[in-house]
Amino acid sequence: MRVSTAVAESAWCVVVPHHARGARQARHRLATALAGAIPPALLADVISVAAELVANAVRHAEPLPGGVVRLAWRLRTSDEGRFVEVRVTDGGAPQLPRPRPANVEDPDGRGLTIVEALADRWGVDRDGLGQSVWAELS
Repeated sequence: MRVSTAVAESAWCVVVPHHARGARQARHRLATALAGAIPPALLADVISVAAELVANAVRHAEPLPGGVVRLAWRLRTSDEGRFVEVRVTDGGAPQLPRPRPANVEDPDGRGLTIVEALADRWGVDRDGLGQSVWAELS
């Protein structure tokens, strides 16, 4: 006997400027779209992860054509719970994103360490157009 699991899925995408104000716009759009759809603690983690990924794209990667970065998110609800995948796509960078150790005195360098701590899993996909850094949270 096969038991089917009902899965509901919603997805959104926003394109923002490859600039600090674009990161602010992306966080606001994400918060507005997911408010009330997921528990507040999960929403806070999703916003933190998205903010780090967009900030890294703006700081370390080239923009997509048109000087933009794309933030996409997908919400899946099943019998096991709610899952949110956040994906930031940019024009790529010479090196793959990776966490790095940061000293207490360092003003930056903790972004992917934060992503690693909050996400169930994360990774990088590259193609001929650029790269996407994604994270899944539940």
